[in-house]
Amino acid sequence: MQPTKFVKPKSLQDNYHSYCPGCGHGIVHRLIAEVVDELNIREKTIGVAPVGCAVFAYDYWNFDVTEAAHGRPPAVATGIKRVLPDRIVFTYQGDGDLAAIGTAEIVHAANRGENISVFFINNTVYGMTSGQMAPTTIVGQKTLTTPYGREISRDGYPLKVCELLSVLDGVRFVARAALTSPKNVLLAKLYIRKSFLTQIENKGFSIVEILSMCPTGVNMTPIETLKWVDTELVKYFPLGILKDV
Repeated sequence: MQPTKFVKPKSLQDNYHSYCPGCGHGIVHRLIAEVVDELNIREKTIGVAPVGCAVFAYDYWNFDVTEAAHGRPPAVATGIKRVLPDRIVFTYQGDGDLAAIGTAEIVHAANRGENISVFFINNTVYGMTSGQMAPTTIVGQKTLTTPYGREISRDGYPLKVCELLSVLDGVRFVARAALTSPKNVLLAKLYIRKSFLTQIENKGFSIVEILSMCPTGVNMTPIETLKWVDTELVKYFPLGILKDV
């Protein structure tokens, strides 16, 4: 049996990325690029990236990518999709962007059933701005603004975006994946593909949350961060498909 030969997807640029060692963004960038190539939709795909670690995503993908104000990618994607309904439009957002300043945008886009795909990278901290507490920071997690750990009485509970959106009638596909093993990476790719197909088939809104590593933000080594996601993060954010209509 011949070993599989991996080649760079056409939907990826030849640029080195600027993410920290152990960060999961580069993995997700490649997964999206692979699916875009496999579905043969590169020439009509448009990504929307906001402020955050993914702000330079247009440097890495070899298809159209536009920028949006912090938290507003769902609104921008809605406008693009309604004006150009034949395009495949997706947003690529972090937890600070989607689950904090952009909460209203994501909830209402989902509730309207906008025919877009959303890829939500959850690393539980504000990675670009030095690791402050995010809405998805888990209880007890130490961050720059919670040096003794997140407390429920003071900070509330981690926000479970997928569970929140899954009850809305306009939402068609919701799934959560992780990047902690080859099996989980392949599942993440499967969910990304399903999200794009949901849009291609004009079914409506879909979202894939991906638990990602941020060794710098959580002050761990890359290996420690992988183990922490697998043993601690999934307790608050269980993996799998939450809704598939």
